[in-house]
Amino acid sequence: MDPQVPKDKYNGVWLIFFMLGLGTLLPWNFFMTATMYFTSRLADPSSEANFSVNTTEEDSRSVLQAKFNNVMTLCAMVPLLVFTCLNSVLHQRIPQKIRIAGSLTAILVVFLLTAILVKVDLDPLPFFIITMIKIICINSFGAVLQGSLFGMAGLLPASYTTPIMSGQGLAGTFAAFSMICAIASGSAMHDSAFGYFITAYGSAEKSAGDDDKQTPSILAIFKKIWVMAFSVCFAFTITIGTFPAITVDVKSTIADGGKWELYFIPVSCFLLFNVFDWLGRSLTAVCMWPGKDSKLLPGLLVARVIFVPLFMLCNVQPRYNLPVYFSHDGWFIAFMILFAFSNGYLASLCMCFGPKKVDASEAETAGAIMAFFLSLGLALGASLSFLFRALV
Repeated sequence: MDPQVPKDKYNGVWLIFFMLGLGTLLPWNFFMTATMYFTSRLADPSSEANFSVNTTEEDSRSVLQAKFNNVMTLCAMVPLLVFTCLNSVLHQRIPQKIRIAGSLTAILVVFLLTAILVKVDLDPLPFFIITMIKIICINSFGAVLQGSLFGMAGLLPASYTTPIMSGQGLAGTFAAFSMICAIASGSAMHDSAFGYFITAYGSAEKSAGDDDKQTPSILAIFKKIWVMAFSVCFAFTITIGTFPAITVDVKSTIADGGKWELYFIPVSCFLLFNVFDWLGRSLTAVCMWPGKDSKLLPGLLVARVIFVPLFMLCNVQPRYNLPVYFSHDGWFIAFMILFAFSNGYLASLCMCFGPKKVDASEAETAGAIMAFFLSLGLALGASLSFLFRALV
């Protein structure tokens, strides 16, 4: 790689990375924010028929409804981890063009099937199984796409990792906003979901390609970037351990049966998280503090563990062990803003700095390793989400 930074006329390369970053997480975010649609289709008909005045909403949930968020997160993060690992090992044997274009095409097909299945009547168990298979497929191909992008960005200046992270952040914001629009439309749940998934169907279209030259030692590269790798892993372990498994079950205490009750989770949980996560990711385009050799960066990421008990002590329902200390909606909203912004900003710094701690010839492999540890954090967080939710 030339020591002179190449010119990016009209920021074309930056925009391509941004759009591809958008494409990596938009499909998963559409699934994650559509939990109301999925859980409505998992209701047990027999329990609905036996629903009595003395039965609470929480008691009436079927087993599939109660476990949906945790199983969904696990089915997403484990394939993400496995395929990111495979990509980091095999990325030099399969051309980037095939990896990126193939992944985008596969994700497109899965979303078309998802939109079609909205109109197909299925029993809860088959619907649950098919949904989990689709989530596994989307995140498997998404992992290959994400790992390829971070590897390619690693060859360029650190500022080109920012558009990938920013695009991923905007993907969540767009999905959350689409869900709120679907609710506000007043349409039937199935009709809203059909339009929702059709919107996602057209979101992945561009691809890029490049060739590799040499096979540097993965272990040797890891020894240079292990602090950044474990830092980004820990960041997403904490984030996915609590969001959405715990945060999606927080109930408003001020809605009092009004419209805010319907919008509380879509706005306060999904929209707020994704907006401030995106802002944090985007801030790294103009500010990269603390620096890549600072001990403060991993320290700040470790400090984020405080958000786990803070969210547990919000008004999460149903709950069986812990008391509620932060019952007002304002507490939950404040925690969510800090939680999301710190995740976006600090994780983006790690992803930007990782490939810059190695030689130029090792940068692509370093980017792929960073993507693997990001996915490892997601998988660990998904596993811990079961424990965190059970403790509440």
